[in-house]
Amino acid sequence: MRIAVPNKGRLHDPSMELLEHAGLHVVDGADRKLYASTVDPNVTLLFARAADIPEYVSDGAADIGITGLDQMQEANPGNVSDILDLGYGQCRLVLAAPEEGDITEVTDLAGKTVATEFPNVAKQYFAETEVSPEIVEVSGATELTPHVDMADAIIDITSTGTTLKVNRLGIIDEVLSSSVRLFAREDMVGDEKVEQVTMALQSVISAEGKRYLMMNAPEDKLDEIRDVMPGLGGPTVMDIAGNGKVAVHTVVDERDVFETINEVKGLGASGILVTEIERLVD
Repeated sequence: MRIAVPNKGRLHDPSMELLEHAGLHVVDGADRKLYASTVDPNVTLLFARAADIPEYVSDGAADIGITGLDQMQEANPGNVSDILDLGYGQCRLVLAAPEEGDITEVTDLAGKTVATEFPNVAKQYFAETEVSPEIVEVSGATELTPHVDMADAIIDITSTGTTLKVNRLGIIDEVLSSSVRLFAREDMVGDEKVEQVTMALQSVISAEGKRYLMMNAPEDKLDEIRDVMPGLGGPTVMDIAGNGKVAVHTVVDERDVFETINEVKGLGASGILVTEIERLVD
């Protein structure tokens, strides 16, 4: 099975880190290679431009792919399914226009010109809003086009909005909220290996922000300790021979660790240990 992964840019490193944490370690991933083997002899990585990955998956060059929802929506291959939000690479596609101009809402763009690197997303957006501007495709520096009389407004990616502010552009509307996703060709959805890879990636995502909490607790305080443990489905309790205590293990959100430790300590818990969790399989 081949997994298409961004070959460079802001999505490459977090994608490779996620695969590594999921256990798909690269064994021959030298720089500038198009392919890399993993510790699973049945899984190979294919490195490609993020914008090309939807077509790689659709055409069968790869079976699943990791890229942004914005890239998938722009390519719109038609036979590819979104199977898992990987939770990073968040950004927005927004409609923006000069702050000092007379375009303040979508309807003001009737008969105007909009520049974008995402013409297909733009066409779909304007079809839904029933406004029909001229869409001009550009390959970069989209935010400059209103200032050189190439366009009246733009549709462009923003994460923080800083670039738009620097270029004196105000956001009129959000066109698309995007993050990095795991996509599969429709005929591969439900495939055993695809399910295994999806579960491995999901286990890493599920473990984020979680901690494993272990302690020894008085057996006669167990009910009270259970009440203050915000664990997944309640704590696991194991007997400790001969001393009136039990071992209590649970998974808690990182933000709850401080308060939980103080509460169980007050109920007589001791030997409290907190560890990170690499993967969590539900």
